[in-house]
Amino acid sequence: MWYNDLRPENQLKPNAYALIFTNKQTGAQLMSESDKKRTIDHLIALKKGILKDIPRKRVDDNILLASWNIKEFGHLNERMPESLFYIAEIINAFDIVAIQEIKSTLEDLNNIMRILGSDWSYVITDITEGTDGNKERFGYIYNTKRVQHSGLSGEIVIPPEFYEGTEIKQLKRTPSIIGFESGWKKFSIINLHLHPGEGGATGDERSDHDIRKEEVALLMKVLNEKKQKDNFWNDNLIVLGDTNLYKEDTDIVQLITDSGFKESDGLVGKMTNTSLNQIYDRIFLNVDSFFKLMHDEAGNEKGGVFNLFDYVLSDAQRPLYHQKMLEHKNNPDTLVDDNAFDKYYHRYWKRNQLSDHLPVWIEIDTDSSPNFLGFLSSQF
Repeated sequence: MWYNDLRPENQLKPNAYALIFTNKQTGAQLMSESDKKRTIDHLIALKKGILKDIPRKRVDDNILLASWNIKEFGHLNERMPESLFYIAEIINAFDIVAIQEIKSTLEDLNNIMRILGSDWSYVITDITEGTDGNKERFGYIYNTKRVQHSGLSGEIVIPPEFYEGTEIKQLKRTPSIIGFESGWKKFSIINLHLHPGEGGATGDERSDHDIRKEEVALLMKVLNEKKQKDNFWNDNLIVLGDTNLYKEDTDIVQLITDSGFKESDGLVGKMTNTSLNQIYDRIFLNVDSFFKLMHDEAGNEKGGVFNLFDYVLSDAQRPLYHQKMLEHKNNPDTLVDDNAFDKYYHRYWKRNQLSDHLPVWIEIDTDSSPNFLGFLSSQF
């Protein structure tokens, strides 16, 4: 991690440290001394939370894979440099982070990569054009010391013969597929951002649920055919992302599981949005017998949801940002009392700083040698 912007002013001038967050015209720093001090204190708390809630990285032993919808990543003008430090710190806790909702503008992404440093790289898709695409693209940020990009990178396109008789021709955001390697492990990640909403059918229009279900049905049809024809780079497939699957969407989940995918045990039933009332973000695996997740002492697969708001932009920290909220709100005159600040903070401001989704993660076991040797032994 690169923390130069958090150095006190008296350290920067004589040493001329390179900075990320400066005014492009004047070169002036965008973070005040009080901003830096607050950010440092909160980063320390965040680091402690990461150590508490997320497994440590271990050489030749594990890979930490996460999925995170970072709200309108690149299109929110009010997002502070401080918040980008927190986002980078969370990404740094994992080896691969599949990201949804990267927008057409890449300034936020580029700043995150500069904070992370030279050991990190990324792969992104082009934006899905048209209104339904919402100027969004998928991305994968990964630690090059821990994993390697296999060379596989593409998009999942629905062939015409598959959508005959359906109203959907392609998914609204074209899913991406990418391959990674680490030691024995080779796997492909399919990144999704499905149709949102709980709206019912109106007139000739179908319900949001029906549209989402048709998206999943078409996707599974394509994946099943590719798998039957052995057209994938390898047999280990991980489908993840902002699926927008509501608690009642059990029939859509069944479409996925009927296609040979299994939802990670560590995530089943866990709320993943900031309001902690929906299970939007999921990770499903269709893998060979040598591909295993790490287990805890009780025998459960390791995985979870990292609630970053327990450590940064928390309830207790809200008064620290009253001035920032006044600066960012279009109509600051509505922030007339503590209750108004509280509502704006929780409903909009902190979500625009970080996200309205929480990162979800699994821990992959990279050492397949015991299973492989056991298999060989059984052949004699």
